[in-house]
Amino acid sequence: QVQLVESGGGRAQAGGSLGLSCAASGRTFNVYVMAWFRQAPRKGREFVGGISWSGGSPVYADSVKGRFTISRDNAKNTMYLRMNSLEPEDTAVYYCAVRTGAGISTSEYVYGIWGQGTQVTVSS
Repeated sequence: QVQLVESGGGRAQAGGSLGLSCAASGRTFNVYVMAWFRQAPRKGREFVGGISWSGGSPVYADSVKGRFTISRDNAKNTMYLRMNSLEPEDTAVYYCAVRTGAGISTSEYVYGIWGQGTQVTVSS
C-alpha cells in the first residue's frame, strides 16, 4: 500500500503565496499519477491539478492555471504545490491523491489513495 503525508499550508493574505508537499511512502512503484484536490466548506471536492510520475507536463484546473505550480521529485517520492497570487476563494482543505492507473483524471473517484488533508486559509 502507498501512504501519503502532506505538509505545508496555513494562512496567507490575498495575493500571497503558500506551498504544500505530499510525500509518498510504501509501495511507491504503484504510483502512476499524483494529484491535488481541494474541498471548501459546504462544497464538493475539486480537482486542482495533477502530474504523471513518468513524465509530461502537469495538468491544472482553469481556476488555478497561471497561479499554481505542481512539481515532483521522483527521488524523494514527493509532489509539491506552489500557490501564488492566492485568493480568498482558494480557502479549502487541500488533499493529495494517488492513482495507481495511468492518466491524469479530474475525477476524484479514480484516485484510490488519499492524504489526510491540510488547511489553506486566505484572507482578504
